[in-house]
Amino acid sequence: MSDIINITNTLGPIGTNCYTAANSKTREAVIIDPASRGDFLKGIYDNQNLKPVAILLTHGHYDHIGAVNQLKNLYPGIRVYASKDEEGMLADPYKNLAEMFGAAYTTTADEWLKDGDVIELIGTKIRCMSTPGHTPGGMCYYLEEEGVLYSGDILFAGSFGRTDFPGGNTRELMLSIRDVLFKLPDDTKVYPGHDSYTTIGREKKDNACLMYFSQI
Repeated sequence: MSDIINITNTLGPIGTNCYTAANSKTREAVIIDPASRGDFLKGIYDNQNLKPVAILLTHGHYDHIGAVNQLKNLYPGIRVYASKDEEGMLADPYKNLAEMFGAAYTTTADEWLKDGDVIELIGTKIRCMSTPGHTPGGMCYYLEEEGVLYSGDILFAGSFGRTDFPGGNTRELMLSIRDVLFKLPDDTKVYPGHDSYTTIGREKKDNACLMYFSQI
C-alpha cells in the first residue's frame, strides 16, 4: 500500500481544486496548484502535522496560483516548480488572467521544468509531462507508483480545458490528451483542476475530446 495520501480543497473565485499529496509516514507534503487562501491551507497542514516542501504548478492561470506568494512567506524555503514554457504567463497579469479578477498578481518558480523531468519529493518519483494547449507551458504530474495524475486544466471528467485564453491552442491541447495522457494506464486516477475525480480509462471511452481527434 502506498504511503502517499491525497487531500483535496476546492478554493478560489471559480472553484479550483488545490491538491496536497502527502507522505503519511514522513508528513512531508507537496501542494499542487494553490488557488487561494494560503492561511486556510496552513491551518489544515498544522492540524494534520504536515510539512509542505514544494509547490507544483500545472499552469500559470491566476485561479491556480493565487496563494503561491503567501505560501512562500508562510513556509520559508519551500520550492516552486513549473514548466519553463510558463515563465511568461506567471509574470504577466494579463496572460495569467489576474486582471480579469481585478488583481495584478505575478509570481515565479524556483525550479523550471521540461518534458520528461523526474523529480523526487515526499518519498516518490514525479514525472513531469509537458501538455500545452490550455496554456503554452501546461504541465501534468504523474506519480507512477501511486497511479495518480494531476491534470490541471487539460483533462476533466467528461471534458477538457478551454483554449480561448491567451496562449491557448485547440490542436495542441488535443494532441496533449491523445498522445500523452491517453497513453497512461487506464486505471490511472486523474485529479483535474476543476470538478470531480476520474480515470484515464473512463475518459478514453466518453470524453468530449474524442470527437476532435479525427480533425488533428
